[in-house]
Amino acid sequence: MKVPKSLIPGDLISILAPAKSIDADVVEYATEILNKRGYKTKVSRHCLGRHNYYSGTDKERHLDFQEALDNQEVKAILCARGGYGSIRIFDLLNWDEFKNSPKWILGFSDITVFHHIIHSFGIQSIHSTMPLNFRHNSVEAIETMFSAINGSLFKVTCAPSTRNINGTAKGLLVGGNLSIIYSLLSSDYCYDFTNKILFIEDLSEQYYHIDRMLHALKQAGVLDKIRGLIVGGMTDLQDTKVPFGMNAYEIILEQISGLDVPVCFDFPCGHIDDNRAMILGSEVLFQVSDLSVELAYV
Repeated sequence: MKVPKSLIPGDLISILAPAKSIDADVVEYATEILNKRGYKTKVSRHCLGRHNYYSGTDKERHLDFQEALDNQEVKAILCARGGYGSIRIFDLLNWDEFKNSPKWILGFSDITVFHHIIHSFGIQSIHSTMPLNFRHNSVEAIETMFSAINGSLFKVTCAPSTRNINGTAKGLLVGGNLSIIYSLLSSDYCYDFTNKILFIEDLSEQYYHIDRMLHALKQAGVLDKIRGLIVGGMTDLQDTKVPFGMNAYEIILEQISGLDVPVCFDFPCGHIDDNRAMILGSEVLFQVSDLSVELAYV
């Protein structure tokens, strides 16, 4: 996997909104944080726009992203937020300049769409917090994001869960939002899950939909290919009027029953304040024990 160049103080970071619209004060707060760390920032032309649900028309959001991809002065692209909309523009983009001169692209949730296509190019990207969340993020969420872009070594640890399955595995890290992974299963940009460490997270889904998506992953052979499973935030999940009868933990454990791979729950990533950065396409050592859970970059 190709690794984009690490950033240094003075480098330019482009902030753009490829999906849902975002308020100006949120972006202003983020630029202050980035500027205090020594980085220059450029807010894209339509980042603060509004077209129905989106920050701009498909064409406007496409142009913003394309300009950032092609601008050699831009060393990283930070997506302002998710929502919905990345799927409407990602296949309009010309990635030739990016493939010749990769740069870090950061974000999570709906931005998982871009992580898929970048991974298909054999290039790393960063699943991380975004300006929408900066005000409420943990210190660790912000610090791991900066560590990821500046090339500092870090690892993520968390307390064990009684639901975990102990073990150790090494492999390339892939993953992101479960709904996006599910939606791209049959696409040309679907992850190659073979021997990978997979992490998943999601927001505001109903239990039966989590069950449906995991059934699809199992039927597609995904769960038989991976070396480890990391379950991040399963946030604000909802039940149906007639109770589904299983919670998210039970649904996932049922689907992975019989797999001989380490599994952890409640990992600090996803739609939670403590959303640690995850470097997609990087080789990691994943260890789950009764004492701790650790994800280290090797």
